[in-house]
Amino acid sequence: MTPILQLESARLVLRQWHDDDLVEFAAMCADPQVMRYFPAPLTRLEAAALIGRIRGHFNEFGFGLWALERKDSGAFIGMTGLLNVNFDAPFAPAVEIGWRLARRHWGLGFASEAAWTCLRCAFAQLRLDQVVSFTTASNLTSQKVMQAIGMQQDLHGSFEHPRLPSGHPLRPHVLYRIDRAHWQQTLHG
Repeated sequence: MTPILQLESARLVLRQWHDDDLVEFAAMCADPQVMRYFPAPLTRLEAAALIGRIRGHFNEFGFGLWALERKDSGAFIGMTGLLNVNFDAPFAPAVEIGWRLARRHWGLGFASEAAWTCLRCAFAQLRLDQVVSFTTASNLTSQKVMQAIGMQQDLHGSFEHPRLPSGHPLRPHVLYRIDRAHWQQTLHG
């Protein structure tokens, strides 16, 4: 599949990664507040490796986590996109939607706007039947974004993330889903 290189929303460009994104991306991934629902902040080397894996996902599947850029300033503000779930889970195989934004861009609706744009790509361009999202049970902010884009919590889908050790406070996860039919209903109000 030819990679989908760019998407646009009213205020954002979702684009391929540039080498000079690493400075801002590494700073964002080193911020303890941004990374509080992840096992640990990332070093610059780990952030660079993550960009490499994201690029590899685009090359293999044609979609992935796009770099987010504000149209008004050209500023890099984070990432949003679609990934294949790459661990064993009752809901896999599946495509997940996810996001991570630099703290100074929180509270402005960018996560929801970018995520909505990714859902449009998932259902209208990629013709997926369903998209999932998940986060640690304590991450209410991300759950609000999931709800804002029309996702519904799968009350029977909660799970323990297998990549975190037993007893880890971030291991309990909640699962949200949206299918193409529900997305189309959301579009037509």
